[in-house]
Amino acid sequence: MALVNYEVKDKYAVITINRPEALNALNSAVLDELSAVIDGIDVNAVRAVILTGAGEKSFVAGADIGEMSTLTKSEGEAFGKKGNDVFRKLETLPVPVIAAVNGFALGGGCEIAMSCDIRICSDNAMFGQPEVGLGITPGFGGTQRLARTVGVGMAKQLIYTAKNIKADEALRIGLVNAVYSQEELMGAAEKMAGQIAANAPIAVRACKKAINDGLQTDIDKALVIEEGLFGSCFETEDQKEGMANFLRKKDDPAKKKVVDFKNA
Repeated sequence: MALVNYEVKDKYAVITINRPEALNALNSAVLDELSAVIDGIDVNAVRAVILTGAGEKSFVAGADIGEMSTLTKSEGEAFGKKGNDVFRKLETLPVPVIAAVNGFALGGGCEIAMSCDIRICSDNAMFGQPEVGLGITPGFGGTQRLARTVGVGMAKQLIYTAKNIKADEALRIGLVNAVYSQEELMGAAEKMAGQIAANAPIAVRACKKAINDGLQTDIDKALVIEEGLFGSCFETEDQKEGMANFLRKKDDPAKKKVVDFKNA
């Protein structure tokens, strides 16, 4: 892949959008490569994924305006669908995805970050949905995910004003989980991915499904979803060994061992 790099490190993987000369802007070629990379992830071996952008200036500066500038109505709808389809693949990937946002995350960049489970950023990060300043709406899920992430009022303010916000404001409104220096960002992302990967993979995947599916329905139906996934864990070796290890530790701390959880 020329525009999207993929690297597996132990039990987690790193996806890097590699178009730094264009601030990692998303054009059709990048979206096609990203889709192929996501399709190729072995979720039975990889327990977490980090998504980032090449260089320190930009995570993803947005969709490629040069490509969008000449689109017709039908072509615009098709381009929006292409982006949405890829972002939904990322969002529904069975394993957790961490966005390590280094620099600009504007338009499509903010939207792809919101498709990830967790967002952390560098102190030079900049977020925003500037589309109305270009005569368009957010087209890759921004009108939907931003409201679900930071609340309706704040989402409408950011989208209607096309205002960009810095890392500290993104943290304050809950758009990101943490802010690091540029030098610390990837180390923090890899540490978090390693912590996720050390836990029971089937249980982590079930938690992601419970949260994502539950958010799409009412609380009563959501609890039924949780109950089913909770129950399914009791069919796994991870549950048996994890609880046995806890009981060993309780009876005699010297008997505790590191549990090597199985791949899903």
